[in-house]
Amino acid sequence: MRKVPFGTTIAYGMPGLGAGYMYLLMSLYVMKFSTDVLLIAPAVMGVIFSISRIWDAVSDPIAGYLSDRTTFKFGRRRTWMLLSFIPISFGFLAVFSPPESLQGQSLDLWMMVAILSFYSAITLFNVPHMALGAELSEDYHERTRLFGVRHIGFTLGSILSLVSMSLLISEENSPTGDVRELAGNLAFIAVAAMSLMIFFSVSRLKENPEFQNRVNKNPFKAFRDVWVNPHAKILIIVLFIENLGGAVIGVLTLYVTQYIVEAPAWAPLIIFAYMLPSALSVPLWIPLSKRFGKIRLWVFSLALTGISFGGIFIIPFLDSVTERLIVMFIGATLGGMAAGCGGAIGPSVKGDVIDYDEYLTGERKEGSYFAALNFVFKSATGIMLLVTGFVLQFSGFIPNQPQTMEVKIALISLYGLVPLVFYSLGAYLLHKKFTFGEKEHAAIKQQIKERA
Repeated sequence: MRKVPFGTTIAYGMPGLGAGYMYLLMSLYVMKFSTDVLLIAPAVMGVIFSISRIWDAVSDPIAGYLSDRTTFKFGRRRTWMLLSFIPISFGFLAVFSPPESLQGQSLDLWMMVAILSFYSAITLFNVPHMALGAELSEDYHERTRLFGVRHIGFTLGSILSLVSMSLLISEENSPTGDVRELAGNLAFIAVAAMSLMIFFSVSRLKENPEFQNRVNKNPFKAFRDVWVNPHAKILIIVLFIENLGGAVIGVLTLYVTQYIVEAPAWAPLIIFAYMLPSALSVPLWIPLSKRFGKIRLWVFSLALTGISFGGIFIIPFLDSVTERLIVMFIGATLGGMAAGCGGAIGPSVKGDVIDYDEYLTGERKEGSYFAALNFVFKSATGIMLLVTGFVLQFSGFIPNQPQTMEVKIALISLYGLVPLVFYSLGAYLLHKKFTFGEKEHAAIKQQIKERA
């Protein structure tokens, strides 16, 4: 199989910078921005985030199917990617620039609409972008390289967001700071940069015209095919379990660092200790996946993630801040390495499963598949964010105050034990139940070629 040109690979991965920046700032900072700066109740934000993620999960299948069915000459993926920059810009700006005149329920409503709008808009970009990655190469290992570069871009964007988050936290702690003004300015810079990256990407990428118009007109049949696909069914179950464990990690990192480790200024560096090995380890995982197999390596990364965060459960019982920081940094570094593996291999395996669908149905519906898998991810995230908001509310959490041991145990259980249990279960199921490896993929690709 012909190797994807370097310029194409870079053009594909570049918008991941902007998406990574926005996603991390939304995941890590918006909850804290809302409760500690805007003074919105944690339970309200838990409900808002839960509703937004569930709605986002519903909108994904719609975006995926429409992308599959689009027949514009410009392309079925690039058209949606290009159109997405306008609603992304308005949604992201609205989240970080709520009018200062809004208070109480009016502010709650504004944030709900803004968060819903952003996640709906980013779906218009993300689902076609992921689908395009599966189309750019049909090679079993070349896909891992493509999605690995996308993961590197996404992670570098996340690292850039840490700089912004550090500035925002410093502004919170400054007696004369204006967090809302700074947040609005940073959001404006982010949407301008993301728009330019999308323009560059769609101008350099090309789509395979043979894949257009190869999807059933009935959207319900398209998504039924996803569930009928036995390998997709196992992935759906594994991803749902995995994301039940992973959803709370992002939203609670700042809370754990401030209220349990008691070193809030170290939060950006702890997250950096996660992000840097996540990006740098990708070139290591790609050749290892060829040697040991993508599935085995993905199982290993799931187990390593569970162990990394499970070990953090001991932090409330450590006496010194130094000891607590050491445990956090070790967990973050190991978890970051595991994330680099999963970020490159996971989407690649999804692409292989889509090839199996072509073997079964003769159709090419990457958008529907990535949308269905995103639906699972976001549904699990919505459930856990709802749980997190209510646990914070009813455990006795009080913003900007020292927390009781009961609150600390509640926080660290969500942050450490929940990922340990769910990631371990996901690794076990993937190892035991998923049977579609390189040999099986090569066999069905040969049969598809013979049919053609």
